[in-house]
Amino acid sequence: MAGPFSDIERSIFVSKEVLSEDHQPDQILERDEEIDQYRHALQDVLFGRTPQNVMLYGKAGLGKTAVTTYMMEALQDEVTKRPDADDVHVHELNCNGKSLYTVVRTLVNGLLPEHASEFPKRGLGTADAFEELYTQLDRIGGTHLVVFDEIDHLDDVDTLLYELPRARSIGHITNSKVGVIGISNNYTFRQSLSPKVKDTLMETEISFSPYDASELRTILADRADRAFVEGTCDDSAIARAAAIAAKDRGNARQAIDLLRVGGEVATRGDDERVDDSHIVKAQELVQRGRLRNRIRDQTQHAQLLLETAAYIEQQGESPARSRTIKDRYEAVAESHAVDPLTTLKSIQNHLSDLHMLGFLQRRDRNHGEGGGRYYEYQLDLDPQIVVEIRQEAEAKPSP
Repeated sequence: MAGPFSDIERSIFVSKEVLSEDHQPDQILERDEEIDQYRHALQDVLFGRTPQNVMLYGKAGLGKTAVTTYMMEALQDEVTKRPDADDVHVHELNCNGKSLYTVVRTLVNGLLPEHASEFPKRGLGTADAFEELYTQLDRIGGTHLVVFDEIDHLDDVDTLLYELPRARSIGHITNSKVGVIGISNNYTFRQSLSPKVKDTLMETEISFSPYDASELRTILADRADRAFVEGTCDDSAIARAAAIAAKDRGNARQAIDLLRVGGEVATRGDDERVDDSHIVKAQELVQRGRLRNRIRDQTQHAQLLLETAAYIEQQGESPARSRTIKDRYEAVAESHAVDPLTTLKSIQNHLSDLHMLGFLQRRDRNHGEGGGRYYEYQLDLDPQIVVEIRQEAEAKPSP
């Protein structure tokens, strides 16, 4: 009896992983200027000097992490050929949802000798963790580059950026050198730092701008050459994927996803080539998938408020004031057996956050002294898709 996979004989993909989000290309395309800035910022390492601190800014999907990985690997390779350079140790951490203590503790545990006990999760303070970090850095010696991805999500980031870059100059370490590399999706992150941090950080700032359609076509053509069987991906598919992504956010990740999903659409349809019609079909699938991930990344109450806003939109009652949303939200929360937030202020804070994240539109209403001033909110997404995503999430059993 034939099995469910027995009739699968060929695929238009020859190396599908090239189109995956975690693929690290050997060559970085269309980021020559940023690479050149990075190169100058880190060149002191080649001569045994303390590295500059570097801050990278730009929205997701613009190549910040890929360029950083590429530069770290290239630097580690180059120092082996340079007699004046120290050994280079690279440490990479994602700060999203982490406390400062957790981040420093993770660094310490990555530096401890193989058979040493881990630094404790609790019972000691952040100062103790920093002290142990300095001890381990000096024990190992060399140059240490610490990459903090999503650094803008770290609590007490001022302490981190005041302490670590100054560790050698104020005598906390003597046998090693440290450079901080921060990656942020927030272009205004530096403005949130304290004046003393701004004055002492002395970092090189590298801003990653969105890709245009021509740049995205170059990137996609390179990926397509390696991902698909020769002759099975039309130029029209590459051009359409690049145009869609450039018009949206200039996001390379989105463009690559469109090409991959377009290939999957062609495969399911038993088509021998990927063309622009497959990319058009892929667009809705990719948008829905990204929106699903964005919604599921929100807190439980933020998701409930989005579901509430979707119902209000479907009933033709938007925009709505926060008081109206609160009443409807309480009913939605109770329908999911969730205790709702109890204060209007907490609701308003969540609504403001959802507006800042692009989920909601907000309108400022001012009716003078008699009517007062207030905000009205309206869903800035397709309400049906939001409701379907929320239904999927509620139907999925908890892990």
